[in-house]
Amino acid sequence: MEDANAPENLNPLQGFGSDVKRVRLGRKLTQKHLGKIAGYTDSYVSLVEAGKQMPSARFAEGCDLAFGTNGLFAGLLKRIDEADHPSWFVPYLEQEKKATSIHDYSIQSIMGMLQTEAYAHAIFRAGFPHAAADIIQGKVDARMDRRAVMERENPPTLWVVLHEAGLRAAVGGPAVMAGQLGHLINASERPNIDIQVITYAAGAAGVHVLPFTLLTFSSSPTVLYSDGPVGGKLYDKAKTVANAVRNYDRLRAHALPPDDSLALIKDLYKEFNP
Repeated sequence: MEDANAPENLNPLQGFGSDVKRVRLGRKLTQKHLGKIAGYTDSYVSLVEAGKQMPSARFAEGCDLAFGTNGLFAGLLKRIDEADHPSWFVPYLEQEKKATSIHDYSIQSIMGMLQTEAYAHAIFRAGFPHAAADIIQGKVDARMDRRAVMERENPPTLWVVLHEAGLRAAVGGPAVMAGQLGHLINASERPNIDIQVITYAAGAAGVHVLPFTLLTFSSSPTVLYSDGPVGGKLYDKAKTVANAVRNYDRLRAHALPPDDSLALIKDLYKEFNP
C-alpha cells in the first residue's frame, strides 16, 4: 500500500512541515519551545508541521535560529515560493482537486483553470519580467496541469463570473486574446461549466469585492479562497464563507445571463480576430 506520508507524496508545504518536525525532534525541542523562539504559538507550529499553515518568512528564520541551521529553512521557503506554484497557493490547489463545485469571480484576468497556454504565458511573463524562460514555462505547465480536474470522469461543476474588464484587456496581444476567448466559447458548451459576464454597466456591483473562489465538497463545509496584497488565503469560518456566498449570488444577479454572456464573448472574439 502506498504511504501517503512518504516524502515523494507530500506537497511542498507538507514537506516543509515534515522537515521542521524532524529537525525539531532531533534537537529535542517541543512545539512550544520552537514557537517561543520563532515568535509564534505552539498551535501555529503544529499547523505548519502538519502542512496546513503557510509558514511566514519570519517563522522560517526563527526555525534557523532555534535549530542553528544557518538559513536552511529560509532557503527552503524561498525555493517553494519560486517554484511553479507559490507556497500560499498550494493549500488551495489541494482543495480544488477535491471540490464538487467551483464558483469563481475574476475581474482583471481569466481564472487560471480556463486560461490557454499562450494567455498564461503572457500573464506570468508580465508578473515575472526578469525570470528565465524555463521558470516561466514551469509556471505555465503547472497552470495547464490544473485542467486535469475538469477532465475527470465526474468533474466538478464550474461556475465563473467574469468582469468585462478581464475580457477586454489585450493580454499577450490580439491573437492571444482571440485564442483565449475562443477557448471560453468552447468551454461554455460543456454541461458542467457556466460562464456569466458582469459588464461595465453594472457599475460598483462588479468592483466592490476582490476576486475570490468558493469550493464546495460532498462531505465537508464550503471554503473561500481570496487574493490579498502578498498572496492568497483559504478561509473556512462559517460567517466569512456565508458572506462570500451572498456576494457571489449578488454578482450573478448583476451579471448577464449565460446565453447573453456567451453572445458578448463571441462579439469580443470577433473584435480581436476580425
